[in-house]
Amino acid sequence: MGHREELLKGAKRALYEKGYARTTARDIVALSGTNLGSIGYHYGSTEALMTAAMMSAMQEWGDQVAIALGSPPEDGVDPMVAFWRRVIDSINSHRALWLASVEVMIQAEHNPDLRAQLADGLEQGRSGMTALLTGRPEDQLDPETVRSLGSAQMALMSGVVTQWLTDPGHAPSAEQIVTGLKALAALP
Repeated sequence: MGHREELLKGAKRALYEKGYARTTARDIVALSGTNLGSIGYHYGSTEALMTAAMMSAMQEWGDQVAIALGSPPEDGVDPMVAFWRRVIDSINSHRALWLASVEVMIQAEHNPDLRAQLADGLEQGRSGMTALLTGRPEDQLDPETVRSLGSAQMALMSGVVTQWLTDPGHAPSAEQIVTGLKALAALP
């Protein structure tokens, strides 16, 4: 592995251990076994390297989550309950990445390139969630369904993530989430 790959690997490790904003160039160098000059040479800046690390980590995580969320539910379990159980399991098993994704949204306020990459990721997330929920391939989805169903699902996920990251002892269970969704759907 070359310096570029080692830097990315070290930056991802730092992201998990220290978070996006608290990671320094020296942290990355210590974790990657490279040198400070190689950050500028390969990525231009520590911020650019951390952005690349975040995007790479989110891509890897997204692939894992898509597999987990798309797997068939257990026999006799409501598919929506099974879905939310897998979401909650992902929050618990990938806590550092979920925290970093929240942190990076705040950083994006001051970084237009990062903001554009996150916006693209959100659009992909809307489309992916819509495909998952409807059972249709992404290339067969109409834009309105993606905007409505995908956006609503992403909003629900953001709220559940926030609750589980902030106060896991009082965050809703999968069963409570589904009960709440059904109650919302029944409102006039």
